[in-house]
Amino acid sequence: MTPLDEQALAGCVRTATLAPSLHNSQPWRFRIDGGTVEVFADRSRQLEVLDPSGRELLISVGAAVFTLRLAIGMQGRIPEVTIFPDPARPDLVARIRAGQVTTPSAQVNALAAAIGSRHTNRLPFANAVVPADSMEHLCAAAAREGATLTRAGAVSRDTIIGLARTAEARLRGRGGYRAELGRWTRPRSYRQDGIPHTAYGPWDALEHLPLRDFGLVHPQPQRPSARFEAHPTIVVLATDDDTPADWVRAGQALQRVLLTATHHHLATTPISQPVEIPAVRDLLTDPATGRTAQIIIRLGYAAPAAATPRRPLTDILESGQP
Repeated sequence: MTPLDEQALAGCVRTATLAPSLHNSQPWRFRIDGGTVEVFADRSRQLEVLDPSGRELLISVGAAVFTLRLAIGMQGRIPEVTIFPDPARPDLVARIRAGQVTTPSAQVNALAAAIGSRHTNRLPFANAVVPADSMEHLCAAAAREGATLTRAGAVSRDTIIGLARTAEARLRGRGGYRAELGRWTRPRSYRQDGIPHTAYGPWDALEHLPLRDFGLVHPQPQRPSARFEAHPTIVVLATDDDTPADWVRAGQALQRVLLTATHHHLATTPISQPVEIPAVRDLLTDPATGRTAQIIIRLGYAAPAAATPRRPLTDILESGQP
């Protein structure tokens, strides 16, 4: 079997960089060797205040791993994935080989088509119910990656929103939080990472939804306010355990869920604050199953959101032997 050439794999890596990441930090590096791509965690891009354990960094890298799998699948190859293949190199998160020739399935085609349209949406959502059929597809998407997705009922939704407000208040009082947020939102016309002002979203006029305020450090004078949905659809993505491998698994599940949602014309907003405060995150653990919450997602219908920039391939990709 002829391996995929380096140019084709480089194109797959470029697609993988469209994955979501905390503050659009893009904390990944790639190396191509023959028909294999190695995916590394870039610890220089870890957010030390929000993410001292590197959990969210590995979720971000896991999302890139899933996107890379899809891109290789679209090249007509079965991706063969090994997570943490070398204990001596803990930042080597995954090794992905372009395996046997295959024909991309309808599901792979649909998810791959959604990659370029998936953007975190911080706009108000319509006061419309997410259909049960769409929710079933989203839950199945998480299950395919070894995670669970649970829709919050009215009581648990309000509890989660309250916990998110508490977490946001604690984060704002944490030393270094504003400085770290400022580094990733600093206005620079040439910037190829971070959150540009076009992606901040409006103010919540009623201060109901605890969305991250990316305009906190660099406020925009023309930024509008808006009324957000009164009863948002909230889902919780969880894993059976809470190890680095589970964090990577959560990232792959997250991206499959987000792309599935995009395919169903749903807007999505990952909400991280409640899982960034350990004491708050513990309250989201399911006592009946022991499953650990990894991320919360807001779902609904909204106008298209702005894309965020991506780093050039030359910054993140190397070839050949290390």
